[in-house]
Amino acid sequence: MTELVPGGNLPLPAGAVSVRVPGPFDLSALITDDSGRVRGDGDFVFYNQPAAPGARLSGDTLTVEPARLRAGATRITVAVSPADPGTALGRLPAPTLHLTGPDGRALARFAPPRPRQETVLLLAEIYRRGTGWKLRALGQGYADGLAGLARDFGVDVADEPTPTSPPKPPSRLFAPRTPPTSPGARPTPVASTGARPAPPASTGARSAPPPSSGARTPHPISAGSRPTPPAPLAPPRPSPDADGFLRLVNSARAAAGVPPVSLDARLVSAAQAHASAMATTGRLGVEGGDGVSVYQRLTATGYAYITVGEHLVSGPRTPAEFVDYCLRTAQPRQTLHDPAFTHAGLARASGGRTGDTYWTALWARPFTPTDLSRTAQEVVDLTNRERTRHGLSPLTVDPILATAAQAHSADMIARAFYSHTSPDGSQPWDRAAAAGSGRRSIGENIACGQRSPAEVVEGWMNSPGHRANILKPAFTHIGIGFAGGGSAGTYWTQLFGA
Repeated sequence: MTELVPGGNLPLPAGAVSVRVPGPFDLSALITDDSGRVRGDGDFVFYNQPAAPGARLSGDTLTVEPARLRAGATRITVAVSPADPGTALGRLPAPTLHLTGPDGRALARFAPPRPRQETVLLLAEIYRRGTGWKLRALGQGYADGLAGLARDFGVDVADEPTPTSPPKPPSRLFAPRTPPTSPGARPTPVASTGARPAPPASTGARSAPPPSSGARTPHPISAGSRPTPPAPLAPPRPSPDADGFLRLVNSARAAAGVPPVSLDARLVSAAQAHASAMATTGRLGVEGGDGVSVYQRLTATGYAYITVGEHLVSGPRTPAEFVDYCLRTAQPRQTLHDPAFTHAGLARASGGRTGDTYWTALWARPFTPTDLSRTAQEVVDLTNRERTRHGLSPLTVDPILATAAQAHSADMIARAFYSHTSPDGSQPWDRAAAAGSGRRSIGENIACGQRSPAEVVEGWMNSPGHRANILKPAFTHIGIGFAGGGSAGTYWTQLFGA
């Protein structure tokens, strides 16, 4: 069975698969095409409408048979909300997704980071890739309830009219259990931020789900359809700095006691390209409809980074509203205040199918050899702290293992893969030997999407296979690799030796 982390994905077998989330939760699903929008209300599967072609909800289990989905369906987004209306997910036990195959065999488990104030959690998406189907773990919080989520995907959910509004004909769907938002008000989901790698995620802001990136499942090992042509886009807006974005951001950072950031033309250029790509398809996401991630757009400008963050949001009309949204929402605020960032870039684009305005903000710190050494040492220190807590001897840094680990992280970006097995078939012990290592036993942990040494080591320790490598008594040496870029933004390698 595979243990998934946000952004992790795995291919699905043919036939019906089941997604189960036990506990005091309501499970729901939205069936969409490449545009990220439902075709009609019948594409919303929830407690009041438990079935659609190819998808059926029964209690805490959603069964999906991709071959029987309606024509044109390419994605099923699975969400969970509290069974008790108005309850924040942070007050409940952490939801855990269990995926089983047609034969009842357990395929994967996903325990996302514990939500806080959010009332909906986008858990996973089942999506078509070529002729097959895959599941991707998401873990994206959403703060406006099931009604706001449904609206963002294009479901017609009835609102209670205000005194000044004429009565609205009731939707053919039952009203959700959560209180409906007022007519004309936009939902307030939580944005995808760099504090944690980011389907869609306030004063009217929507923020993006990670269609294809974010932190992917780190696999341990030890030795022994093109989108529909969009409507024309509106011309790009002027530079956001003309609207005072930098002044607003640095004022907020000063109030938090952190150093200012400066605008970088490369970040602005990458942000503009990604905002335009999202507006083209009318879909928020770390990966645009062209298949290019926001991180790939950034590295294509020549900006190499040691850490990166992003906000992908729709709804705000001005940079002031955008910054206000970030400051009112926990994870976006954490990214805006993060002292690790030295550069920023903001851009927006509108048009496409919906006419909405799509925003991309990028935050980064440029790569330096000193920062790389410090990052690697932090991973070593945190790893040795875990070993010491368990009565094991600390690992010694081996420069040869570090060279092999660094080369593997860079190779995963350069050749667009994520695996212990390189495209040429080489394994961790092969790469260690090629770098000049003569160690008899080799182990490897990899991960992608995590934004800090603390986050990646925590993820490894929460996964049994990676934990076993970190706490293996026989290992005596370690090397760390880190590279920024690719579809997930960050790629980490731990190489152990004895």
